Amino acid sequence: MATILLVSYFFLEKKIGLETIALFLFILAIIQVFVLQYFFKNQLKNDTVQSNLNIRIKELKAILEESDRIIEHKSIYLANMSYEVRTPLSTVLGMLNMLKQTELNSDQKAQVEIAEYSSKHLLQLVNMVTDNADVETGDIKLDLLAIDLKSDLSRLFKVFEYQAWEKGLEFDFKFLYEEKETFSVLGDSARIQQILINLINNAIKFTNYGKISIIVDQSIGIDDDQIVTFYVKDTGIGMRQDEVKRIFDNASGPYNASMMRDYRGGGIGLSISHQLVKLMGGELKLESKENEGSTFYFSLQLKKTLNIKAENIGQKPILQDKFSVLVAEDNRTNQKVIKFLLERQGADCTFVKNGIEAVELYKILDFDMIFMDIYMPDMDGYEATKAIQKTEKYTNKKTPIIAVSASAFEEDIINAKRAGIDEFLAKPIETDRLKELLIKYSKKDKETSI
Repeated sequence: MATILLVSYFFLEKKIGLETIALFLFILAIIQVFVLQYFFKNQLKNDTVQSNLNIRIKELKAILEESDRIIEHKSIYLANMSYEVRTPLSTVLGMLNMLKQTELNSDQKAQVEIAEYSSKHLLQLVNMVTDNADVETGDIKLDLLAIDLKSDLSRLFKVFEYQAWEKGLEFDFKFLYEEKETFSVLGDSARIQQILINLINNAIKFTNYGKISIIVDQSIGIDDDQIVTFYVKDTGIGMRQDEVKRIFDNASGPYNASMMRDYRGGGIGLSISHQLVKLMGGELKLESKENEGSTFYFSLQLKKTLNIKAENIGQKPILQDKFSVLVAEDNRTNQKVIKFLLERQGADCTFVKNGIEAVELYKILDFDMIFMDIYMPDMDGYEATKAIQKTEKYTNKKTPIIAVSASAFEEDIINAKRAGIDEFLAKPIETDRLKELLIKYSKKDKETSI
């Protein structure tokens, strides 16, 4: 518009002619056409890009929702699988424990021992799958406690010893340490065992003949710290150097199922072990030679602590006074196992098969402790606990309630705490943990009565 007004001014002043004005306006119109064409072309392009982006965003949202659904389904599946396996396994281990207390000849004792170690191996496999799933979700925290590595790990290695023998492999393990040292170390025993379970399982799986060797080197100390190095060696199929490099390039990321097919030494839990070692301040390393074997190893710097060991109370009942226990458990076989474990410690047991019966019986009889199965028909352990806590008797006595379940995920433990349950006891029931709870609450009961 400014240009047209300027041209008009020059025309009125008779400084330019009409032909010049017409030519100028023609050129201006052409320029405007090209400018408008360029503008609308870019606008159309931007609209197309925006439309494509919106479509892609919708597709990604749909993919994300599907991924969340699959993850949730996987979590539910693992929880159900863990529960379904742990429940009968708890019975098997309990019955084997009962059988060990009877009069057996040497052959029978050996057979029971093999059956017990095989059952514990199955339990470790279940724990490996569920624990590895926790690490994949990133929901992991270290639980640092004073641990005696030789005592804790010897029991673990004995389980794998039978597994290796079944495959015709030699198996040995040894601990290197200074005899004069009497300290324990602060560490997460469960996570260390999880790493070793993953690595030893793979070593046995990928070794067809020869030997599996495990070394725990505790011979190096620095002031208040102890350097502990773990070695898992095998004489298996091994790997080429390019395979080793490519495995560790992928080890810090999510587990890649194709790695198991393409790289023979990959195996289950390598990525998980890599993450756990890193979390504890170490680095998982591998030396391997094709057709000769592999050695996985890692070092952890752990704080030294006093070597205080619990008093060995043997097989004597830990409950000297009358101690009445209510057990809510719907599985009859598990009832027998729990009855055996509790009565060996001097407890007097009364059983009910669901939450409703537990609440009604609690109102009538006096109990020093309640063992509550979480998943029962008619009324589950959570609801039964809440109902018991609403009674006047509970208000006065504060009877300790212990959750008992084969489903021992972090979510289960959190839900138990929210329901007001005092402690959580996972199936299969560990005798030491059971004793610990009985000692803790029987003492508390005496202190309250005093």
